Amino acid sequence: MPDGLWTKCPECSTIIYRKELEENAFTCPTCDHHFRIGSNKYVDVLIDKGTWTETHKMVRSGDPLEFVDTRPYKARLKEAYSRTDLPDAVTTGTGSIDGVPVSFGCMNFGFIGGSMGSVVGEKFVRAGREALKHKMPFVFISASGGARMQEAALSLMQMAKTSAILTELASNGVPYVSILTDPTTGGVSASFAMLGDVIIAEPKALIGFAGPRIIEQTIRKKLPEGFQRSEFLLEHGMVDMVTHRRELKKTLAILMRHLTTVHGITPSKQHSNDLPPSKQHSAGLNA
Repeated sequence: MPDGLWTKCPECSTIIYRKELEENAFTCPTCDHHFRIGSNKYVDVLIDKGTWTETHKMVRSGDPLEFVDTRPYKARLKEAYSRTDLPDAVTTGTGSIDGVPVSFGCMNFGFIGGSMGSVVGEKFVRAGREALKHKMPFVFISASGGARMQEAALSLMQMAKTSAILTELASNGVPYVSILTDPTTGGVSASFAMLGDVIIAEPKALIGFAGPRIIEQTIRKKLPEGFQRSEFLLEHGMVDMVTHRRELKKTLAILMRHLTTVHGITPSKQHSNDLPPSKQHSAGLNA
């Protein structure tokens, strides 16, 4: 039997036929575990077929600090390029979600842990400017271990840089929808991931600044059950909704029609204005 036809769910150990996994938006049909996926697969799940155009492919990290830990930073980058066939920890572009044009970005956790370096910040800003220029929603998916230590202060500067473009979008009435996946931590969670006009999380995603183990060691207390998971954050008002990946495209289409009338574009389909009750935040997005 050829390799790669089957995969095992890490949550419930169900053996899943690969084709069935893809048709189920890379979620387990038995326990609904959401597999970690990269930008290419999110494009397949969310973006209308034939509308995707990737942008800023050639923006690459430099090594101005000539940083070396156990290995030189340049060597780490070279390995990541070869292993993932990606330009960096983020992919950006434009496309349509159910007929609504969007500027879209997605982080790639497989590229050095989805760490936020100068390329992530630069491409995020460029994608935001694309949304601003064409008055179309900006949708961004986060999956990150935090700031890229090999770029030191240059990485931390991206927190302010990305927050600045979001302020500009808000001032011009351009909506920004932030989608949090497993994991979204560190400097990413402390900046653009939590600054959405609407913040959506996938089920059971780990979301926070520091990890639970570090927090427990610091405060010397046992954390509540489910702490820093999507459902806990929803209950405490930190995210607006928790949405299954199969429902994500439909939910985004509804939200964007609520948030804005897309400049010069008539939506191609009509939808009910009602989100599933279990997914709504108490603020009421249907108002």
